[in-house]
Amino acid sequence: MAKDKKKQPRPKAETPKGFRDYFGADVTERKVMLDRIAEIYHRHGFDPLETSAVETVEALGKFLPDVDRPNAGVFAWQEEAVPGGGSGDWLALRYDLTAPLARVAAQFRNDLPMPYRRFAMGPVWRNEKPGPGRFRQFYQCDADTVGSASVAADAEICAMLADALEAVGIARGDYIVRINNRKVLNGVLETVLPMPASKEQDSHHEAIGQSVTRAMRTYTAELLLSDDILRVIDKFDKVGKEGVRQLLTTGRKDDSGAFIEGIGLSEDLAAPVLVFLTAKGDDNAATLENLRAAVGNSEIGTEGVDELTQIAAMLKAMRVDEDRVVIDPSVVRGLGYYTGPVFEAELTFEILDDKGRKRQFGSVAGGGRYDGLVERFTGQKVPATGISIGVDRLLAALRAKGLAGAETGGPVVVTVMDRDRMADYQAMAAELRAAGIRAEVYLGNPKNFGNQLKYADKRGAPVAIIQGADEAARGVVQVKDLVLGAKIAAEASLDEWKSQPAQTEVPRNELVAEVRRILG
Repeated sequence: MAKDKKKQPRPKAETPKGFRDYFGADVTERKVMLDRIAEIYHRHGFDPLETSAVETVEALGKFLPDVDRPNAGVFAWQEEAVPGGGSGDWLALRYDLTAPLARVAAQFRNDLPMPYRRFAMGPVWRNEKPGPGRFRQFYQCDADTVGSASVAADAEICAMLADALEAVGIARGDYIVRINNRKVLNGVLETVLPMPASKEQDSHHEAIGQSVTRAMRTYTAELLLSDDILRVIDKFDKVGKEGVRQLLTTGRKDDSGAFIEGIGLSEDLAAPVLVFLTAKGDDNAATLENLRAAVGNSEIGTEGVDELTQIAAMLKAMRVDEDRVVIDPSVVRGLGYYTGPVFEAELTFEILDDKGRKRQFGSVAGGGRYDGLVERFTGQKVPATGISIGVDRLLAALRAKGLAGAETGGPVVVTVMDRDRMADYQAMAAELRAAGIRAEVYLGNPKNFGNQLKYADKRGAPVAIIQGADEAARGVVQVKDLVLGAKIAAEASLDEWKSQPAQTEVPRNELVAEVRRILG
């Protein structure tokens, strides 16, 4: 006799680590927010673009597969090899919306209008260690201009971002869009870098000329702009001027008393970086003047300050005041990636953290100019600039301000008193939907009417429709205002509750009008 096969264990009903499920209100609130942002982007002349969720690892470029861990940083897999065609391609889920844009701009460069303005919204995936508030799948909302080297494109992006924040409900005074320029920091470092000290090198300076001197300085500046330095100056908001100085030089103790090693710059090299970070004045004009002094005679630094000056003038012409968008040298995030202006949108209102302490909400968007990304495909310089909004973070901010959820009410629920009259109930729901009212018929077991009302409550239904055999014979329906009913149950006396003021009887042909009255 054959042995019974071993029973397979049931799969666990749980979301994979680093991922989450989005239910009705989450999806609806996000859609409402993104629709408002899309309207602003559309108004500025940007077209929507939806790219594939899957790209070749080669096209993504940032992560390359290896034998030991081919999916480092991304969720990647290798296609099945084609007979006689070698190994299959490595594919991966996109980790942002910018890399796919670079591929599209290169692939369709002869068909797209240049400059090409596009916006994109959708999920991205990163194969990183999950943690509190850190997920492997999250939403981004991007807007980019490809093919324009003019800083007018950067100014337009920043003005559009401010409009988008206000469109979703963030009031002026509760946000600020800050602008800086990678070139300015390059120039600051370039002015103080040590020159070659040997006599042999000195003897050649005059003959070779200033072009070599300039090249050596620029090369050394690029070496100094390492990830370590960028990480340090990115801590300016948290540790302040003195903390940054210590981290750039010998090191400092953090709040816990642990010593953090510095990156070893001399005080002379650290000083101009600190001057740069603290150059913000009372207005854009003062800030630009301070930055011009900080870069000295550096050509690249002066070019960066000139670009910021042009951006400030264009924002003023667009009537975008400095309480909305401002030049701010302390914006340093991403300077290693960007090639020119960089932007960051910060929400300035206070919220309570997990421990009940007040803190500012912080950054919800970032971006800047990246002129080298499309070049990977074409071999030619293709300028580009853009902004990316953290969708989940911005939605969390709207919830913290009580600005989300107003449009997520449940449907009107048509209850079922008689199984044999299901067609009549479906007709009621259809009439309501034809009038633009969200409605559904209860499709569970109708035997227990109380369960139907519990279902309506779980759905967040504002109204329930009731028609038994008696009401049908008389040509009427009962319309129950569930919102008012809940309020009465919580606050009214027993006699008021028994009088059922939240439930009215109306002729069947007045059903839609009565529901409209209640919803209004």
